[in-house]
Amino acid sequence: MSTERTTGPALVVQNLTKRFGERTAFSEVSFEVAYGEVFGFLGPNGAGKTTTVRTLGTLIAPTSGAATVAGLPLSADNGVAIRSRIAVMPESPGLYLRLSVAENLSYFAGLYELPDRRARIERALRSVGLEHRADDLCRSLSKGLRQRVGLARALLTDPQVLFLDEPTSGLDPVAAREVHDLIDALRKRGVTIFLTTHRLAEAEQLCDRVGILNTTLRMIGRPDELREQLFSKSIEIRTRAPLADPDEVFAALPGAEGWQRSEDGAYVLSVTDADTAAPAAARALVTAGADLLALTPIRHSLEDVYLQLIDTDVEAQQR
Repeated sequence: MSTERTTGPALVVQNLTKRFGERTAFSEVSFEVAYGEVFGFLGPNGAGKTTTVRTLGTLIAPTSGAATVAGLPLSADNGVAIRSRIAVMPESPGLYLRLSVAENLSYFAGLYELPDRRARIERALRSVGLEHRADDLCRSLSKGLRQRVGLARALLTDPQVLFLDEPTSGLDPVAAREVHDLIDALRKRGVTIFLTTHRLAEAEQLCDRVGILNTTLRMIGRPDELREQLFSKSIEIRTRAPLADPDEVFAALPGAEGWQRSEDGAYVLSVTDADTAAPAAARALVTAGADLLALTPIRHSLEDVYLQLIDTDVEAQQR
């Protein structure tokens, strides 16, 4: 894998916009991605994710705005140079099913006019764990193995930036986990990965940061940062019987900001710091004579963040 790096971020996007006639695919999008980062790009169908990948991959030109890809300004003049530093793996890798794995890779290596083709093919196959399947016809492979061949094809150019568009779409859990392991291995080797996915648990597991797009960029940051921005910290408390006076129990707790009763009878306590409030709440409940069954800090998932943004998004509701 190439270790060549330019100074600055791997991707810099500034107010990038793409329109097709009167339809806006994405508008005024701005973000940066560091070298070696796994960056997740999330959003509903039609949000502009794939169009963004195609734009940054030099396949289509932006309507307005600017970007730097692998250290080069995004422009028609730099198209060939940018494509030599990146790779794009679409949802369907587009393999020739009548050819073997090695023949597919040899064909694409020739198409890219790559030197040292045999060594590159062997290295790419080792990277995805398919060296023992090199002579198998692609039509004989499962979808999960074909995705791995697609990754091997993308790795032939030793890319600095790898765009993965829904790489686990349609895969069973075992095959998806294998792709996750490959992405994690590439991260450790310093490859910058730009990942679009509908699998929010996948994004939370793999990505250093995520951006949520719905024509415009709604939020960007680490999953834990986004959770803190959208949701207050809270603790769920379950007791064997209802508390006689919850206000008296909860009012004096350090960091407590209020409480409410959930539909299933639990007490949900809003706090400034769950780690500080939880032990104090347990002591207060015991002192009050309550039979404490469970006391759990509520951890919102990336899916909660996503749904909170999309549920309140007028554009998404109109689609």
